[in-house]
Formats: sequence, structure tokens, C-alpha cells
Amino acid sequence: MTQHGSALNFRDFVSELLAAGDAVDIREPVSPTLEAAAVTRRVYDTRSPAPLFSRLTEGDEGFRLLGAPAGLGSCPGQTYGRLAAHFGLGRDTTPRDLLEHLVEAMDAAPVPPRIVPTGPCKENVLTGDAVDLTRFPVPLLHQQDGGRYFGTYGFHVVRTPDGSWTSWSVSRTMLHGPTTLVGPAMPQQHLGMIHRMWRERGERTPWAMVLGAPPAALAAAGMPLPAEVDEDGYVGALTGTPVDVMRTETNGLYVPANAEIVLEGYISPDETAPEGPMGEYHGYAFSEGRPQPVFHVEAVTHRDRAILPFCVAGVPPEENHTVWGTMISAASLHRLRAQGLPVSLAWCSYEAATCWIVVAVDTRKLAATGLTERRLADAVAEALFGSHTGWLVPKVLLVADDIDITDIDQVVWALATRHHPATGHYVYPEAPGIPMVPYLTDDEVRAGRGGKSVVSCLLPADFEGETRGVTASFRNSFPEDVRRRVTDRWTAYGFPAPSETPRPAA
Repeated sequence: MTQHGSALNFRDFVSELLAAGDAVDIREPVSPTLEAAAVTRRVYDTRSPAPLFSRLTEGDEGFRLLGAPAGLGSCPGQTYGRLAAHFGLGRDTTPRDLLEHLVEAMDAAPVPPRIVPTGPCKENVLTGDAVDLTRFPVPLLHQQDGGRYFGTYGFHVVRTPDGSWTSWSVSRTMLHGPTTLVGPAMPQQHLGMIHRMWRERGERTPWAMVLGAPPAALAAAGMPLPAEVDEDGYVGALTGTPVDVMRTETNGLYVPANAEIVLEGYISPDETAPEGPMGEYHGYAFSEGRPQPVFHVEAVTHRDRAILPFCVAGVPPEENHTVWGTMISAASLHRLRAQGLPVSLAWCSYEAATCWIVVAVDTRKLAATGLTERRLADAVAEALFGSHTGWLVPKVLLVADDIDITDIDQVVWALATRHHPATGHYVYPEAPGIPMVPYLTDDEVRAGRGGKSVVSCLLPADFEGETRGVTASFRNSFPEDVRRRVTDRWTAYGFPAPSETPRPAA
């Protein structure tokens, strides 16, 4: 029996977005060459519904594209609705509630997947000479890109040679030929780790790529879980039910049965080809590409009228920030709490392009620890920068928990008024980090180290558990009866009714 619900069935996810008015079925002819991506970029900018392109001018008839699968919405109180639907949560879910849900699943016992004999993804099975990736409407995303990107919202499936660890991990792939893709497999990524194991044996890496995956599985694949942890078990804990998986046609891997498209094959142990350039998650497109591993496709299975989801990477917010950033936030929060640090929340501000994470410090608990600012910064740096989680994010901002760190306006205010540039900046030049950060020097990129810092927006009084000054705001500057009278009479004054609940004030 096919699993249903927005978390475990991508087709149901799309249907629910359409029913909620958070997706629009575009029946006008649209070209996958830049036009679909241009529509999607404007969707991000305007916080419009996700575009489902049902009539494409290239590729075989019947295939569809979905852009902005985790873009932010403009409906009052439902900004994160598309993201929440990835986990089967209500459209009014708040960032804090979402993070706590993800963290709770990290502490729960894994729920292993359920093996099923077949699934919707095997409605069409193509092998041998029938494999031709150019049949799909593979989008060209930016005019500066070095090619068309097939995989921007899917995940790789690889397994260690001894079969002890199966990794689901997100990494892009560019169309290279009718049966080949090319893309990064960095040594620090789980995909790269497992690829190295096979390469050291002189063997091909059995590989699959899942597109239009169960949304909760895609999100889990983008979460920096520890090495040797199977993401499929986390998906089960997250959704409360085993995710259905089926055996691939050619190489013995197991992939979600409800996927829209599955590519099967292998990663060459030594073959590389130019990949990129590509507009990146940090918001820049550089002029050069680089050699990357080649992925050979030996079989393709897909649903009827398959939907290929895609992300148009660039200035935030897009999926690299909404999905990846949220999953990094949850993993960071879990790790900081596990280290016993006085932390109440962690949040990768979407506007910061996954280049900083803000950590809310419980100042009452902080005072009880007796930590100095330096010792707190070092403890946070050790917890994060020494982990796969912190490898991804180069900057940490420490902020007192009177600030709602999911509100970028409050974070900017705290940074501007509470950070002392002479005493509140701590640099960790030996900490390892992702080499894709734009400001890194050539030496830092080659070394895979540097560019890491902790910025403290904590005031001296915070370390004593005290508050200096009162925030001048609607909540704090007026007695309750005045606030209530103003709120109740708002429309009588002549103002339109507020479109949404006011954001929490500091």
C-alpha cells in the first residue's frame, strides 16, 4: 500500500500545496532554459506560491517541474507553511516549534525503513539504451551556469563496502551527457567519505539519486547528522512511521518507493569532468568551474507525469537556507544542549545565506555557570566547529535570549547595540570549514581551515544574570491597560486591521 501524507509522499505534498493556495499550476508554455528559473527566482523575491510547470517546451511531454518547494510564503501566520509541510506539520508552525520537533526526533530511537517489493516510482523502468537523461526538462538555472542542473533538490544514496552504513546526502549534479552527471563529492561530506572507501578498493561506488523524494527524507538528507548514522531511521523517528523503501533495479541499494524519479548507477573511481560554474547558495556566481566526479546512470525509474523539483540557488531565501539552514539549526541546537551549554535556541538566519548561526543564551543559566565571555565563546566553538554541523557554518553570534533570534530585525539590533568590536570577537583560524565560503583566501580554501569566528552580543551584565536598561518598545514602554486600549481601538483610529500577529518585541 502506498504511503500518503505530505511528509512521506512528494505527490501528496504538491497536492496539499495546491489545495492550500501555496502552489500554482502553470499551464502556459514555459521553457526550462532560464524561463522556469526566472519565474522561480521571482517567486522567492515576492514570497509567491510555488510554481508547478505543467507545460514545458523542452523534454518529453508529460514531465513537470516544481520550483521553490520550500520557499517562504506571504500568507499571514503561514510564512513557514511550505517548510512545515515537509514534516506533516501545520501551516502555522513557528520556527521554534519546528526546531523542537526536529531535535526531539534526534533523541528518539531510530525507526528502520520498511522494505516493500515495489512502489509508484517503478511505474516506468528504463535500462540500457532506453536511458536518456535529456528526455527530462532539465532546467538551466542562471545564464552564467556551466550547464543544466538535474539535481538541486534531491539526494544521493550510497552505502559503505561492508554494508554497515547507508548515507542519504544532498549535493548537486549537473547534466554531463545522456547517461552521465557530474558534481561534487567533497571529502568531508558523507558522500565523499563513502566514495573514498570504494575508490581505495579500486572499485566503482554503487550509487542512486532520488528526486521528488518524500519531503521529510529530503530534509533529513540535508541534515548534518553524525557519520555512520542512517538518515532513513531518522526519517522514521521524525514522522512516527517507517519510510517505505524498495530495491533498485541494478545495484542493490534501497531508495524511497514514493519518489518521483530515481537514477541508478555508479560513481567512477577516477573519472572527472568539468562542473560549473553555478550560482551558489551564498548568493554569488563565480566564473570558473572545477573537475568533479562523474556519475554514470545505468537505469532510471519514474512515476507517470513525474515532477522534477528544483531550487534556484542564489541570494536568500531559497531552499539552501530554508531547508538546509533549518536542519543545521536543529543539529546545532541538539549538539550545544548535549554539551551542557546554557543555550535556549539556535537559528541560521535565512538572510545570512547559511553563513552564520545565531545562538540564544539563557542568561540565568549562564550566570550560574560562572563562565567568562572568552570561555563561553571557546566552549561554543569547540562544540560546533569541531563537528560536521559547525563545519558548514563559519560564524556564530551569541545573543541573550531576550532577543527572538528568528526575527532578523532583532538580531541586527542586538548586533549593532550589544557587540563590542574590541572585546567581543573571537577568531579560530585552525577550525576546519567548508571551502565554498566566498571570503576565504586561496590558502584557506586549500587548507580547508580558517574564516571561523564567534561574535558575542552579550553585555557584561548578562554574565551576572542581570538586565541593564529596559527595551523601549510597545510591550515595555506602556502599561498593559494602555496597550490593550490601543490594540482594541486600532481600526477605530482609522488604521487597517493588522495582517498578522505582531512579531515578539525585545
